[in-house]
Amino acid sequence: MKIGITCYPTYGGSGAVATELGIALAARGHEVHFITYQQPFRLPNFLPRVFFHEVDVGRYPLFEYPPYDLALAVRMHEVVRDHQLDVLHCHYAIPHATSAWIAREMLREGGADVRVVTTLHGTDITIVGQERSFYSITRFSIEKSDAVTAVSHYLRDETYRAFGCVGSDVQVIHNFIDPALFDRAQHVFPLPSEVVQNRRVLMHISNFRAVKRVRDIVKVFARVNAEIPSLLVMIGDGPERVEAEDEARELGVAESIVFLGKIDAIAPLLAGADLFLLTSDNESFGLSALEALASGVPVIGANAGGLPEVVTNGVTGYLCAVGDVEAMARASIDLLADPVRWQAMSDAAAADARLRFSQDAVVAQYEALYERTVAAFPKPSHVPA
Repeated sequence: MKIGITCYPTYGGSGAVATELGIALAARGHEVHFITYQQPFRLPNFLPRVFFHEVDVGRYPLFEYPPYDLALAVRMHEVVRDHQLDVLHCHYAIPHATSAWIAREMLREGGADVRVVTTLHGTDITIVGQERSFYSITRFSIEKSDAVTAVSHYLRDETYRAFGCVGSDVQVIHNFIDPALFDRAQHVFPLPSEVVQNRRVLMHISNFRAVKRVRDIVKVFARVNAEIPSLLVMIGDGPERVEAEDEARELGVAESIVFLGKIDAIAPLLAGADLFLLTSDNESFGLSALEALASGVPVIGANAGGLPEVVTNGVTGYLCAVGDVEAMARASIDLLADPVRWQAMSDAAAADARLRFSQDAVVAQYEALYERTVAAFPKPSHVPA
């Protein structure tokens, strides 16, 4: 099968999942075409059966804000036409599914066609899509897709609640991990011993948006560090990084926190962590938490959104109320102070991630979805060049 994939290619869970999905599909014999404005950050320079098509937005002086969605629709149309794609898989409803609908209408004018599959990842539904300016086009784009998936039951239910979309059967297909990559035993922690200094390592990975509550991460760490000497490793970047740095200085723990910025290869770092902190207001799924669990790192997080579908409270980590810094800190301290319990939870985390979120099983679900969708809406027998 020939599959086009469009995602946000920069740092973030949706781009990571879309890229890993494309790589896995190519390994299973499919032809995969990434269509976006920049090469996805987890995509190597060359892989068999994987192609990258850059979207040229242009810089016409009339446009203060160049229309990326229209440029994307044109590029989608060209790639489907020239490479005879069967499916356009859009990660995020807007603008990607909107652009795919335009491309499909253009194709139909010429007697061709393509199936549109849309995967909802979170903020396209919970934040952006519910803005008045985007509400109608988000709903339209979902309902005009040939198949729709959501990365969690929470997100599927939120889509129905917020948009209705009664004509859409939103299928839940969870995110996944490569168990061979996120294997703690296969990596050496890259931070030098003089940085770690025999301290326990707490870790956080995100895009540092306000929803991640990164100040809470620092507050939890400060309480843990007061009882158990620890190091906090912050991976990623974004608008709230300065807030986290300010909080660290205010609490007097700046010297015990390392900000590493954006890093693609996170598996070796996770392999050296003792706990993973995720204090978000809302997580539609929590890919970084899943990657931590697969690495044998218990997660201390907020009981919100789709995270309870990833972290089994009391078994693979602990979930507390959003903003309850004291409870998160106490759960962290109690677990770190009990090596036997920590090891049991670490083993349970790695086993559960592999059982419920293995790459092979989830990619097979997407393959089956593509096949059903193409079979339900066959393309015209003649597709013009």
